[in-house]
Amino acid sequence: MKAFRIEELAADLRYMDLPGHEPTLVYIHGLGTASSFAFPQIVSSGPLRDRRSILIDLLGFGYSDHPDSFSYSMDDQAAVVARLLEALLLQDVVLFGHSLGGAVAILAAAATRRVSRLIVAEPNLDPEPGIVSGLIAKWNEQEYIASGHSDLVGKMQTAGFDGYARTLEATDARAAHRSALNLIGPRTPTFRNVFLELPIPRRFVIAEENLADPDTEWMPANGVPVFTVPDSGHDMMTDNPVGLVEAISRALES
Repeated sequence: MKAFRIEELAADLRYMDLPGHEPTLVYIHGLGTASSFAFPQIVSSGPLRDRRSILIDLLGFGYSDHPDSFSYSMDDQAAVVARLLEALLLQDVVLFGHSLGGAVAILAAAATRRVSRLIVAEPNLDPEPGIVSGLIAKWNEQEYIASGHSDLVGKMQTAGFDGYARTLEATDARAAHRSALNLIGPRTPTFRNVFLELPIPRRFVIAEENLADPDTEWMPANGVPVFTVPDSGHDMMTDNPVGLVEAISRALES
């Protein structure tokens, strides 16, 4: 695990940098989880295992620090990711983001020329609550920190999502709440509009369980190929890691 220092926050962004051939694949996780948990099996499998892979734990999540003064907005998270890519002098980066990570990846791709291709898996594109973000946003910040976070961890455990519950438990409660509010709140331009205007190849990954989503038609109509992960729901890294590896590989080859 490596650390990238953000001096103005007195905080470290931590990431895994796994050697392999270029171009580098950079992974960004969703709300309440961490790339260090979600993606090791993905990057070590099949055609992805020989590629250099960087797994970023966003500030407030996983092994990264949890500075109270940070906004945890998608824009500020994306700015930190872009700074890391610049500091590592990466070229022709393939950026992959899942869920909340997809929104961050979209903004990061717009913030730096070091990204040459973007792959998003069921990202938040419009200002509307998701299942977890909606549950978090029902609380005010102090109440969520005091009791809402532990309550949500318990609900995830009861529902049988033990792995996710563990990473959620390790997530800073303040970071989770601020992230959820910013992710689903109104914004101009929307993540969808930024995604549409990006001047780089874009690919969209969706779980088979969610094929009724209108984006399966909207994406191709706007020049974005769609790749399906079979036998999977939103948590595709856990539901079908082999299928996700194949979808990412097809997206890279297309």
